[in-house]
Amino acid sequence: MSEYIRNSEQRKEILKRLIRELHEGKSVEEVRGEFARLLRDAGASEIAAVEQALIAEGLPENEVKRLCDVHVAVFRESLEAQPRPEAVPGHPVHTFRAENEAVVPVLEELGRALDALKAGHKAAELERARQALRRLREYEKHYLRKENLLFPFLEKHGFSGPSRVMWAIHDDIRAAWKALEAALTAPMDGPEFDRQLDRAFLPLEKMIREMIVKEENILFPTSLEKLSHEEWLAIRDQEPTIGYCYVQPGDLWPPHAAETAVSPVVAEPSGPPEGLIPLQTGALSLAELNLILQHLPVDLTFVDKDDRVRFFSQTRERIFPRAATVIGRKVQQCHPPASIQKVQRILDDFRAGRRDRAEFWIQMQGRFIYIVYYAVRDEKGEYQGTLEVTQDIGRLRELQGERRLLED
Repeated sequence: MSEYIRNSEQRKEILKRLIRELHEGKSVEEVRGEFARLLRDAGASEIAAVEQALIAEGLPENEVKRLCDVHVAVFRESLEAQPRPEAVPGHPVHTFRAENEAVVPVLEELGRALDALKAGHKAAELERARQALRRLREYEKHYLRKENLLFPFLEKHGFSGPSRVMWAIHDDIRAAWKALEAALTAPMDGPEFDRQLDRAFLPLEKMIREMIVKEENILFPTSLEKLSHEEWLAIRDQEPTIGYCYVQPGDLWPPHAAETAVSPVVAEPSGPPEGLIPLQTGALSLAELNLILQHLPVDLTFVDKDDRVRFFSQTRERIFPRAATVIGRKVQQCHPPASIQKVQRILDDFRAGRRDRAEFWIQMQGRFIYIVYYAVRDEKGEYQGTLEVTQDIGRLRELQGERRLLED
């Protein structure tokens, strides 16, 4: 066993050195031979551990992200030769893989639609390209389940670096399909329009395909190795809150229908004899309180004074998806890398008393979203946490005049 551990550590050190050499300018061809020899013995989890170690040693996440396409090019042959872990229909990994298989023809259809548009510049081809892009953007649910369900459990096992790199690439993909959508919204004829489509689509296609390679050969095998049966059950239990794209999960896993995931549960309060919870201006039962929170026209998320997510409301039409796996997680880990600095500044300002609220508004898929962060302070003015309130106010902005009578 000690010999195995020693050899494993030696392989990791060599892999780290080679990745640094790539970063410093060596070509893929110059290091491919040594990589191939090492990867005959190195598994997917070792490759992922190398990225984790590089980030821990100070290599910026953006640099690791920039090297992802190089990693994939070097690792592809050796990784694809390894036997894949088996997954049963219904298991989260099986569903992820089914979506990966299903998105490829969608991506290819978009490419054909754009080629037809460049050749014809007609209204029918333009609408075909727009529909293909809308279909591709359903793949967003695949990334959301990774970010909100799979990544939190990997973090509990100390596996956070590679997942954060993947999240950053997800955001690059999102930016790319928004750029393509913008190009298709106000199209122009001629070579410049064609070049604009290529500048948006070609990087998008490459990023999606390379991410599939990393998922299939690194992320999923590593996740199957690290996560317990109970953790996979918890993920499966929360998947419907975010949804699926192109496929529906099978029903052969878990093998016993009676198995259910253990989700975070709010403890029953002792309360008054009537079973009500005493509040500042009244009393409610736990069931009533949950119903009220579910029916609010806003989404709420509470982060405690230690920056851990303690609560979110599960409204009928939640704007930004949440899953129970976020409970107890550091709020900094719940945002993409590009947003962490902004989030940290808000928390620091709240904690120091420099501000009590921070508000933002964005336009998203035809909706006008208003987001406000409030500093939550006790009666002594001491900071106890942050409350996020999110609302679609598009309809409110359109209201005019008055309505004093009930409509039939």
